[in-house]
Amino acid sequence: MSINGNFFISKLAAQIGKVWRQATQDIPSGLPIVAIASMAATGLLLGVRHLGGLQPLELTAWDLMVRLRPDEGSDPRLLVVAITEQDIQAQKLWPLSDRTLAQLLTALERYQPQAIGLDIHRSIPKEPGHQELVASFQSPKLIAVTSMGNTIDEKVPPPPSVPEDRIGFSDLVLDPDGTVRRNLMYANTGEAVLTSFSLRLALAYLAGEGIEPQLTPTNEIQFNKTAFAKLKDTSGGYQTIDASGYQVMLNYRSARNVARQVTLTQILTGKIEPNWVKDKIVLIGVTAPTIKDLFFTPYSGTARGNRQMAGVLIHAQMVSQILSAVKDERPLFWFWPEWGEVLWIATWAVVGGVAAWRIHRAFILVLVGTALLAVLFGIAMLLFMEGGWIPLATPAIALIITGTSVGAYQLQQAIRQQQMVMKLLGQQTSPEIATALWHHRDRLLESGLLPGQKLTATLLMTDIKGFSTIAEQYPPEVVMSWLNEYLAAMTPLVQTHQGVVNKFTGDGLLAVFGVPVSATNPAEIAQDAHQAVSCAMAMGDRLEELNRDWQSRSLPVVQMRVGIFTGPVMVGSLGGKERLEYGVIGDSVNIAARLESCEKDRQASICRVLIAKETLIHLQEQFQVESWGSLALKGKERLVDVYRVVGLKKG
Repeated sequence: MSINGNFFISKLAAQIGKVWRQATQDIPSGLPIVAIASMAATGLLLGVRHLGGLQPLELTAWDLMVRLRPDEGSDPRLLVVAITEQDIQAQKLWPLSDRTLAQLLTALERYQPQAIGLDIHRSIPKEPGHQELVASFQSPKLIAVTSMGNTIDEKVPPPPSVPEDRIGFSDLVLDPDGTVRRNLMYANTGEAVLTSFSLRLALAYLAGEGIEPQLTPTNEIQFNKTAFAKLKDTSGGYQTIDASGYQVMLNYRSARNVARQVTLTQILTGKIEPNWVKDKIVLIGVTAPTIKDLFFTPYSGTARGNRQMAGVLIHAQMVSQILSAVKDERPLFWFWPEWGEVLWIATWAVVGGVAAWRIHRAFILVLVGTALLAVLFGIAMLLFMEGGWIPLATPAIALIITGTSVGAYQLQQAIRQQQMVMKLLGQQTSPEIATALWHHRDRLLESGLLPGQKLTATLLMTDIKGFSTIAEQYPPEVVMSWLNEYLAAMTPLVQTHQGVVNKFTGDGLLAVFGVPVSATNPAEIAQDAHQAVSCAMAMGDRLEELNRDWQSRSLPVVQMRVGIFTGPVMVGSLGGKERLEYGVIGDSVNIAARLESCEKDRQASICRVLIAKETLIHLQEQFQVESWGSLALKGKERLVDVYRVVGLKKG
């Protein structure tokens, strides 16, 4: 049984409020953006859709769903007598003579079919055998064809000897792309209401079983409980078609096997089984490609060359559709009302906007968007299998447009925010820490803190020897300017060596190598240690340049001390929501500070660099060092093996 379209819409509408609240409960700030983008995309698409701009895409989607449905195989109530290229060659004549057609009809009559449909125009005699054909046309089982044509000049009259109630028009309705997707059952020419060839055959078969058509109060054709709803010009994906007459969507049964096929030669030579014909509807028509009675169908887009279908086979599809709907309860196509389609399109526009607002990573958003499109297609395909044709291309485009628009807005806002935040953070901390804070902004905004992280890093602590005396001898403004020159010269050296200046300690600084991205293997830890020691040596060289400049300006000339230690630390937010800093804590920090201040009087160079064994083991003998032995550092109970870095080892 088919799913009722209005019931589905009602269920959908009942859930929209709940789905909306669940989907947007965490994005109150994004609701206006999502709403604006969704309404704009929906309005734009509805306008384009109304003008027919999306009809080709919807028809392409229709064709795809037709091809994806399971093939239902041949209809056992039908037989097609195909006039092939081989038959025409055997007869050595086209059009076939009246005698040949009379022989064909007489042969079929012997097998007692329910109805015979001759899909060959025969308004002009083709001797020999015209009188024989006229006699064959008197059979009450024969249905002949006429053609309305597009103009009066194109009209093809029926055979004059066939009564009007056994004449059906064979004209097929083509969509703008030339594809047959509709079944025109009745046509009003202004002078009369004509019945289609396929409907005439179906009526003849059903009449044999005592089933007669009736009109519903809405003037729809009904057989028993099966009503054929008239197609409107806006049904499903249509917007710009001529829906005049009585049209329904053609529900194709099979791409190649709608009915058993035999050839003209087989009938004339008696090489068929009688039960293939008895009580069946027999359709006679041309399948030879040279006669060009071929039409594009939804199956024409397949890669296996199923390019066009013969007209007689399309009529067989139509006959089978009518019989299957009445006798087998095979679903006829139904459509949502206009308001239901608008709601459907708007819903997917909102879904795309919400997904883009909540997902910040482009790769994940693409995956989710692909999954949503798959869900959309799955719903459309499920309903299609039950006879429902709902918009597919339009809501898919709505989802993509809204998702892209909201995603682009978020990206633009994120870039602006990042530029602003990085500028502000960059004034307080290093660019690396500022970047780490930005990457963790969601968690930071949620809890106000960056989560703590344990890692192995190399700490570098500096200090100026005799700074207290300098501060006492010079005015504060001179000391401040001079100290800023010093720190401004040292800070870039840390950054150049991939370190992070964590804080300034008055006349020194604390630099960390190995944060905010933690080292994951010994090689990376060793690289951090090497960078820290190289940075300390570069600081010594830079201080010599500064001293020469300061001496020329009568400013203090100084020496500096550096302590370096490699070990475990905890990094993360310190403080409260009102004031935070990126903290680095642990005993490793204390040891680096104690190394810097260890035995202050022992300074043989402008920049004394002391390291512990924990750092030395990572240097791979790349630096020349001098052992100071195991020393008791202030505040430490255990002895620490201390080394002074003399310089790089010469090759």
